[in-house]
Amino acid sequence: MSTFADTSTDERPLIGIIMGSSSDWDIMKHAADMLSDFGVAHETRVISAHRMPGDMAQYGAQAAQRGLRGIIAGAGGAAHLPGMMAALTPVPVYGVPVPSRYLRGEDSLLSIVQMPKGVPVATFAIGEAGAANAALHAIACMAVTDPALRDKLDAFRARQTEAARNMVVPPPASGRAG
Repeated sequence: MSTFADTSTDERPLIGIIMGSSSDWDIMKHAADMLSDFGVAHETRVISAHRMPGDMAQYGAQAAQRGLRGIIAGAGGAAHLPGMMAALTPVPVYGVPVPSRYLRGEDSLLSIVQMPKGVPVATFAIGEAGAANAALHAIACMAVTDPALRDKLDAFRARQTEAARNMVVPPPASGRAG
């Protein structure tokens, strides 16, 4: 298995971030950044469903045993990685559609969200927001049993609320009716 980047800390990773290609990192780094902001140990790896099926199967088979609490899987195009990972492990999988060159990620979204009954993948928005929200969802799931993480999540949400309350609509341009 190839390692794209090491864990965010020296701690054992709780979340795995996997992607089909290193070119997906521009999107998936938003998940890694969010996990780092919350102090959640994670690892990032390139694991291609199509070019590295054996590595993918090994990663999925060992995920629970290694203590992973979630896997954020980003994929573009045919986007088989999240669904295949969900078929290989009982660890929750959070799918992030990566924008593709020709179909803007809509193909990826449909590939990830249309899982058969019994093989769930929590699917998020296309692109950066989806990657960040996948991390936040994993954090929220862990925060149910981790009071310190819950406090961090509550503080994050309070900061978001305050930032929104402080937003000001700019005045209309001069000469235009308002």
